[in-house]
Amino acid sequence: MPKAKGKTRRQKYNYNVNRKKQNKAFRKRAAPRIKCAQIRHAWDRTKSVSQNLAEMGLAVDPNKAIPIPKTIQQMMKMEVDGQQAKVKTVRKPYVLNELESEASLPEKKSETLSRDLIDYVQHMIRNHGENYKAMARDEKNYYQDTPKQIKRKINVYKRFYPEEYLAFVASLKPEKMDQQ
Repeated sequence: MPKAKGKTRRQKYNYNVNRKKQNKAFRKRAAPRIKCAQIRHAWDRTKSVSQNLAEMGLAVDPNKAIPIPKTIQQMMKMEVDGQQAKVKTVRKPYVLNELESEASLPEKKSETLSRDLIDYVQHMIRNHGENYKAMARDEKNYYQDTPKQIKRKINVYKRFYPEEYLAFVASLKPEKMDQQ
């Protein structure tokens, strides 16, 4: 399809653009953003992604790193050969060691409940004890939870904060004694 006449125009230089800022932004976009600190410190900007990862002993494509043989005959050949012909040298083994040590650390427990839910459960236990039907009729039950739903929420609170729950129940017992 032919172009309309006068549409191909020479590009004018835009003086309003800060070239230094533009180049800096382009370089930032072109370089990969690496969140892992160990890999980021060992990264060489002059090399490609595959070269960098190969030096660290990491695989770019896991399918090529450990190929799955398609037929039984190829599997037999691999068993007969023993080792593969290509042996890659790892120039930066400290990266692998740091990653392995970080992965072996136990995971930090990050499960928490909202402050609103904790206050809700404490209010229900304070006013009604173990009477879930009364809790369901309570005016603070804004979401109209059924007795089973309230029981489930209380059990979640017990599971997440066992020490806090025991301390809370222990603090309620003296109040009950004073009322009687």
